[in-house]
Amino acid sequence: MNQELRKDAKQIIDEAIASVQPDAAVRRALSNIVFSEHVYIVAIGKAGWQMANAAVSYLQENGIKYEKGIVITKYHHVMGQLPRIHCVEAGHPVPDENSFKGTQEVLSMVKDLTEEDMVLFLVSGGGSALFEKPRISKKELSDITEQLLASGADIVEMNTIRKRLSEVKGGRFALACMPAMVETVVLSDIVGDPMDMIASGPAYPDASTCEDAGKIAKKYKLRLSAAAEKCLADETPKELHNVHTQIIGSVRQLCKAAQKACKELGYEPRILAEDVTAEAREVGWNLAQLCLREHDDAGEKKMALIAGGETVVHLRGKGKGGRNQELAFSAMKVIAGQQNMAIFSVGSDGTDGPTDAAGGYVDGDSYEALKNAGLSYEKILQDNDCYHGLQAIDGLVMTGPTGTNVNDFWVALIG
Repeated sequence: MNQELRKDAKQIIDEAIASVQPDAAVRRALSNIVFSEHVYIVAIGKAGWQMANAAVSYLQENGIKYEKGIVITKYHHVMGQLPRIHCVEAGHPVPDENSFKGTQEVLSMVKDLTEEDMVLFLVSGGGSALFEKPRISKKELSDITEQLLASGADIVEMNTIRKRLSEVKGGRFALACMPAMVETVVLSDIVGDPMDMIASGPAYPDASTCEDAGKIAKKYKLRLSAAAEKCLADETPKELHNVHTQIIGSVRQLCKAAQKACKELGYEPRILAEDVTAEAREVGWNLAQLCLREHDDAGEKKMALIAGGETVVHLRGKGKGGRNQELAFSAMKVIAGQQNMAIFSVGSDGTDGPTDAAGGYVDGDSYEALKNAGLSYEKILQDNDCYHGLQAIDGLVMTGPTGTNVNDFWVALIG
């Protein structure tokens, strides 16, 4: 392994993720809000605790009272207790019993609010699984979620289906809060920042239609009960008059931060795209091919190619991994033997798929190391088992929960 490139990769990852921490951005958003006398806090998503922590600090420092609040976030993402805030850890990417209990607790809290009340709604990626009250059986909801995850459906397609199976998605949570005002602060984890799709838009008018949902169900041959099919035909709210929304972060900032970190390390950085949604292994392979072409033209220059977005994985096997691990692993064979080249891909939230890794790192030595470990590159890809493949060659990127969630980014370094 090229230790110099690996060291540079770690610094780029650390600096990029640090730059998109939600604390300062949440504070700026709250400074634009005129708060009522009775404020209730609801924070959902992988960055839910971090956003709630920033909000509580801001409110206390500015003498603004809040009644109470609830945080629903992923397991191991609560970093401590917050005053008058109940923190719930729940399932992701498939909702579990804690998701349902936490959501019901939120609905009970907002049930009898009046026009004099306000809900401060802090939203980040992962909210689709974490914030849920199903309109169908919990067992079928989990099954449909698993089908979508395995199908290769992108996040917009997934959320178009999920919001119609839910009592809180697709603007229905805002209806549950009426007549109270809902001030929504959003940390975006979807390419292009479609407000109705982030966490499946619990407090935003839904732009998707029943016709869209039907086409997606047909495209991926989803197995649906009669009750689920009826839900897909039930239209979501198209207008909401009790909501104001601010967006505070996205993958654009993440890519720009990576660009800055690369430049400080002496690379000539170039952002290729910030809206990639293709299949992970195709993106990894194409990025590696581009590296080879750029390497021939680079001469003595150090170069960095940067991109961001949210790729998808079409599950063919039953291994362990995530889209960032598969992207990096796919590039490995293409750059084999290149002693001054590395590619890494990272999820800004610190968790890639159902694993404890944030992503993967490979360089010119990785393919040979994999063979020396007695492992087959082709079989690992066939089994979608990139976690164990990267683990065997010290190629996992481990950050732990980061407190933010603004998509993924990937970088190719040409030393």
